[in-house]
Amino acid sequence: MTRASGTGPPVRLPVLPVAPVALWVVTRTLLLLCVFKVLVFPGPDVTSDVSVIYQGWYEVLSRGTFPLDDITWQYPPAAALAVLSPGLLPFLDYAPAFFVLAFLADAVVTGLLLYAGRRPGKRLAGAWVWIAGLALLGPTAYARYDVMVTGVAVAALLAGARRPRLTGALAALGAMLKVWPALLLAGTARGRTTRSSWTAFLLTALGLALLFATTMPGAFAFLTFQRDRGTEVESLGALVFHVARHFGWEGEVLLNYGSVEFLGPYVPLVSTLAMVLTALAFGWLLLWRLKARVFTASTACDAAFTAVLLFTTTSRVISPQYMLWLVGLAAACLAFRGSRMDRAAHLVLAATLFTCLEFPIWFSHVVSSDALGLPLLFLRNGLLIAATVLACRTLWRHTVGASAGSLSSLPAQRHVPATADPAGVRQPSSSRK
Repeated sequence: MTRASGTGPPVRLPVLPVAPVALWVVTRTLLLLCVFKVLVFPGPDVTSDVSVIYQGWYEVLSRGTFPLDDITWQYPPAAALAVLSPGLLPFLDYAPAFFVLAFLADAVVTGLLLYAGRRPGKRLAGAWVWIAGLALLGPTAYARYDVMVTGVAVAALLAGARRPRLTGALAALGAMLKVWPALLLAGTARGRTTRSSWTAFLLTALGLALLFATTMPGAFAFLTFQRDRGTEVESLGALVFHVARHFGWEGEVLLNYGSVEFLGPYVPLVSTLAMVLTALAFGWLLLWRLKARVFTASTACDAAFTAVLLFTTTSRVISPQYMLWLVGLAAACLAFRGSRMDRAAHLVLAATLFTCLEFPIWFSHVVSSDALGLPLLFLRNGLLIAATVLACRTLWRHTVGASAGSLSSLPAQRHVPATADPAGVRQPSSSRK
């Protein structure tokens, strides 16, 4: 579509793709109707975290201090910004204002992915993954501040190698909101891109940390609270106790440290093993970083997606909102034509559907470890394991083993010095189909 602009050349106006926009409008209308309780969604009320917990934190944070005596506050200091953000809409009560802001964050991410998807070397598959993923997760997507954090992460990855300082700064902001975006820089191309993005990350993170530490007491109390968490009932390690309950295990399920966790014999051991597994996973990630030789336009997104899959799957806690992180990173990967993470992304979408089924729809069955809840949890966690293994294999094959694999005939895609290309990598058009 064009219009005249005086006597100059016609100005091309952006045209939004109709199908994804229409699906976004329909699904987001339903999500809003659910969180505003016009429609009743099965299972426990997912909005209580906002109307009770977040609003309680808002009252404390508004007085200039962090919730020092609340063990459920387990977030980095910049999380205060997300909790305080409904104050930007003083004409609404806290919970409705939060839902509106979550909706706007979703709209921004969708817009970024739609815009990116129409640029050279990109595709609209990323926007489709994001639109579908939030719809599959259900109203939980708007009832947690993770949608805002994921928005920052997606923006950081789409900034890419062309704006490494912006990528680093956004990743730092995300990490100060909820830690995991620190993994976004795992796959930056060696050379100028890595130096610029990691330096920007460190300076931004240090600046934010100093700002909160000097202005609000208790900025880092969350470290102690997070350390003392146990094994949450939806985690991979929890499957041990779900099965053991049917063979006489004497533990119990209680609300502990802000989540529903197993307490009893051997729980500390399983929690420790989960942390060991996480350490081993990050050891593999470090080994990959040292051995990787091929960095394409999508490598940073693919590596970030793989790293967060490793972090999520091995965690002591796999809360439903964690799926927002994976959906967002999968969407960022699939926005690039060169990404090989399609199959892993599809597994994440399937896991997101089963996440909605196990929470909130049939969460009582999960807590009871019964004949419905146990298979649901095995399926969800099994899909996450499969996605993680597949993502790791794909990343390794196409970056470390590429010289003996499918990229051996494409030497121009190998990492080159920053002076040869402003993006830090060379991507000839002949390497894309």
